[in-house]
Amino acid sequence: MYSHAAEQLDRLRSSHPDARLAGGLTGLEVESLRVGADGTIARTPHPARLGSALKHPWITTDYSEALMEFITPPLDGPLAALDFLRDLQQFVHLRLDDELLWTASMPCVVEDEERIPLARYGNSNSGQMKTVYRRGLGYRYGRVMQVIAGAHYNYSFPQALWPMLQSIDGDARPLQDFISDRYFAVIRNLQHVGWIVPYLFGSSPAVCKSFLCGKPTILEEYNSNSYYGPYATSLRMCDIGYQNTHEDEIGFKARYDNLDSYVDSLTMAIETSCPRYEKIGVKVDGQYRQLNANMLQIENEYYSSVRPKQVPLANEKPTHALKRRGVRYVELRSLDINMFEPTGISATQCRFLETLMAFCLLQDSPVIDDVDRREIDTNLDAVCYRGREPGLLLQRAGTPISLQQWAGELCDAMAPLADMLDTGHSEQPYRAALQEQVAAVNDPGQTCSARVLADMRKYDEGYFHYARRMSLKHQQYFLELPRDNERMRELDRMVDKSIADQRATEAADTLSFDEFLEQYFAQKL
Repeated sequence: MYSHAAEQLDRLRSSHPDARLAGGLTGLEVESLRVGADGTIARTPHPARLGSALKHPWITTDYSEALMEFITPPLDGPLAALDFLRDLQQFVHLRLDDELLWTASMPCVVEDEERIPLARYGNSNSGQMKTVYRRGLGYRYGRVMQVIAGAHYNYSFPQALWPMLQSIDGDARPLQDFISDRYFAVIRNLQHVGWIVPYLFGSSPAVCKSFLCGKPTILEEYNSNSYYGPYATSLRMCDIGYQNTHEDEIGFKARYDNLDSYVDSLTMAIETSCPRYEKIGVKVDGQYRQLNANMLQIENEYYSSVRPKQVPLANEKPTHALKRRGVRYVELRSLDINMFEPTGISATQCRFLETLMAFCLLQDSPVIDDVDRREIDTNLDAVCYRGREPGLLLQRAGTPISLQQWAGELCDAMAPLADMLDTGHSEQPYRAALQEQVAAVNDPGQTCSARVLADMRKYDEGYFHYARRMSLKHQQYFLELPRDNERMRELDRMVDKSIADQRATEAADTLSFDEFLEQYFAQKL
């Protein structure tokens, strides 16, 4: 089934004996809700001691003022990224007053949707745009959906690898065009086999009843305050989580054939009005409810488990950045917060994902048609709701196949790539990371979701009490962790700089917000 990846690897090794898969850049993004001692979502402003959420490059907020986001720069390997992430989280823990960082993807004690505080980014035009965009998400999808936390794994392959791959393919195009095409091939493959990520690493098999706000559910009652799926892996990635659940109704799906088709499909959605969202209104009684009434307000609204990324310059549109400079890295967004790790993600996970990325790079990747898309969506939904169900069947190219068989074939195909990534490592950490997941394929009880439910039963806890206990445990870890005083001083300096940068941005604005939005959306390539 996966012979193409093995053939590509053999051709690469024979043509370029010095070729290495190791050396790619890893970046991590991990979200975490600030909550009060009772588990209620914090209604306090983003702490000033953490800097400007608008301008700090590493400590910011997402949808809610209470939903913190920790972002590492792209670093040389998973250990460097995890060390940086740990230092950011320690810095924040040391500066929180009577609040806790929630160590779970799904929030608890959701009292009232309207009490979820919207993120604020100051008075600059760019800051107002970020807040209005988030207000629009609340109107479109509901605020509760926006306080779910996740982890993103960002990865770029070693730059030296690209000319070698291009040469064995006999490709004569400009190198960046080749790179972008290969990244889209990676993305298509990740969509086909991406269900393995929630199967292995999903950590949200249960939710607090308050999260559903009284809505009917197919989930079973765990106890008086929790629902769960007996075989669920990631309820965050199911239809109760934040996804574009109205895609069929508004008639939009992003296309991943190549960079042009992706940019064109997103551009169409950003520029096409949607009757559902027209009913919300754009500027009502002098306040913006959303940036526009189009299918998507901006590119980031389109939820996908994996995205092609390029770093925008200033107020550049993300699609323009991609079109002008091509794909720089891939962002994998399907990771739940790992409740067993203080940082929310482990080195083992990162190494497995890096190996999966290498496999997706070398395996052939046909374009995704409508039939493929339905299979991809159906498989992901089945794994998230029922991934540990004995005998669960998925669909592969129109043929039923057991999850265990497919996952086993995938892991077998990844083994040579793990070995190549281990070149120079006597401990073979990539092979060990892969073998740990093989064990979880053979025994679903070793998956993260099964371990969460086992712990809940062991300690006779519902989801809230379990998540709160783990949050307090991780808080203690960070408070007792030895401090890197130089890194703490560096982060203090970044706090001051971010606040000064926000003030400068606000002072430099000369346009009204209406004019700013008009100019932003009028950008042309």
